[in-house]
Order: sequence, then structure tokens, then C-alpha cells
Amino acid sequence: MFSKRWLFLSLALAGALLLAACGPSEVGGYAGELPTYISQAPQTVQTAYHFAIEHPDMLTHQPCYCGCGAMGHTSNLHCFIQSVAENGTITFDNHASGCGICVDIALDVKRLSEEGLSQLEIRHYIDATYGSFGPSTDTPMPEA
Repeated sequence: MFSKRWLFLSLALAGALLLAACGPSEVGGYAGELPTYISQAPQTVQTAYHFAIEHPDMLTHQPCYCGCGAMGHTSNLHCFIQSVAENGTITFDNHASGCGICVDIALDVKRLSEEGLSQLEIRHYIDATYGSFGPSTDTPMPEA
């Protein structure tokens, strides 16, 4: 009798955990389901996408140097997020999921902002570090 009860409780717990894991992700107020190219990506890629979701303002004034300006991107943010609808629905861009430069820039912005650097100081760092990689997006400078 005890073993049947234990088996039932174990299966119920496993089922509850499985359902919780399959539910929508809640990241920075975003409760929609993330595309599989994000949720199944390496941790660095997931971290960069989550940073873009949570802090779009931090990436708006930071350029990308992978050449994605030719695709219409105007900042590093557009490597991750195409648009946000009025109701908050995010249309993701899969470009960054396969581009190490985009991810590295976003992670550098995250790290430098956590270290307390201003947007302008971060921009100078990004320009100096990635400027030799290729043409930048046409990204306005942040205010001082």
C-alpha cells in the first residue's frame, strides 16, 4: 500500500514539474513563449536575448558591427527584437541567435552597465572594441 502511494505521489510531482517547465517564460515582464531558437540556444545567447527583453533602452544606443545594417538594423537591439506592439507583444529577430558579434556586444553592454558605466562610456567601449569587425549600424550616440 505504501509503495503505491509513494509511486502516485512521485508521478504527480513529476507531472507538475513537467507542466511548469513547459509553461511560458516570464522574463522582464514578458510572459509570452520564447521561440525555440532562443529557449534551446546556448546560455550566452539566452542571456543576451533576456537582456534585450529586459533592457531594450540599453541596446538602442549601441551599434552592431556584424554588417546587419544592410538588413535594416539600426542598433544592437534590432539584432534581437524586430518590434514591440502596443499590447506588448514582442516580435523577435532570430539574427542574433546565430551571430556571435551581436551576442558579444549585448553581453558587453550588460556587463559594463552593471559596472556602472554610462551609456556614452559604453558606446565608446563598443566602438573601440568592435569597430574593426565591419560597418556599424546607423545608431545615434547616447546623450552625455
